[in-house]
Amino acid sequence: MHTIFELQELLENAIRKVEYPAHPAKLYEPLSYIMRLGGKRIRPVLVLLSSEMFNSDVTIAIEAALAIETFHNFTLIHDDIMDNAPLRRGNDTVHVKWGVNNAILSGDVMMVEANKHLTNLDTKVLKAALNCFNTTAQGVCEGQQLDMEFEQRADVTIPEYINMICLKTAVLVGGSMKLGAIVGGAQAEDAELLYTFGENFGLAFQLQDDILDVYGDPLKFGKQVGGDIISNKQTFLLLKLKELASAADLEKLNAQLSNTDFPTKIQVLTSLYNKYKIRELAVMEMQHSLNTAFAALDQVNIDEEKKAALTQLSRSLIDREH
Repeated sequence: MHTIFELQELLENAIRKVEYPAHPAKLYEPLSYIMRLGGKRIRPVLVLLSSEMFNSDVTIAIEAALAIETFHNFTLIHDDIMDNAPLRRGNDTVHVKWGVNNAILSGDVMMVEANKHLTNLDTKVLKAALNCFNTTAQGVCEGQQLDMEFEQRADVTIPEYINMICLKTAVLVGGSMKLGAIVGGAQAEDAELLYTFGENFGLAFQLQDDILDVYGDPLKFGKQVGGDIISNKQTFLLLKLKELASAADLEKLNAQLSNTDFPTKIQVLTSLYNKYKIRELAVMEMQHSLNTAFAALDQVNIDEEKKAALTQLSRSLIDREH
């Protein structure tokens, strides 16, 4: 089995070798640009890792990994437009650099490029791989739509929120793992178990992001702590607080929603979170998702040593402080 670092190297080399058409330049230049901005490449690494659990030749999964990374970056281009975000990984976003209309079109063609990568897979696995990829991609779009709708609603429930982050974030992690398993020749049951692992791990990862946004070390977190509080983002923490707070504290919370004195706003909400032990409840929810994930991994019918790299990667991602 390759190490995570070796799989990342393999991927970076494959990404560098991908050649997009030269014309029209403004359509294709953004593809090379965003694909080479880096990042941890977690999702495509999971494709390779899952495939290698069932087939020692990891190169058979490179095209599937490229499809997932291309699709993921396509969603980032469009998300950045919707969020009006100026920066991505410390660089100008595609719509800032090339304009919104260009960015929409470049994103569209990335979805085509993702499918082109998939058509290079062995025909024996192609149909199952396409079904897995398309179901995953559709789920991500549904999650993004729900996320936008939730911004206009004050009555979002915790089950609705969990379903939304499941679709928006966790489905792509699960889909990456299932796709890798399919390409590696796994039995359908094992591929499904890896999907369950990935989805629940992705959920835990997003819940931890909610926690770190309030309680992370700003130097290690890499972005502004309290950003979710400032933007009134409906996170697990905020929804749990709304559920548990007394009428007086709810009034206190609602009064802060329009407060533009951000340090005070962060301080008031954090003290309310502390009062109702929201952090501890969020950690319990995260732990529940992790337990479900690892219970599924335990059932995958392969040697324990083949699961070791995945377990190690998962632990390192959850033990992060950013």
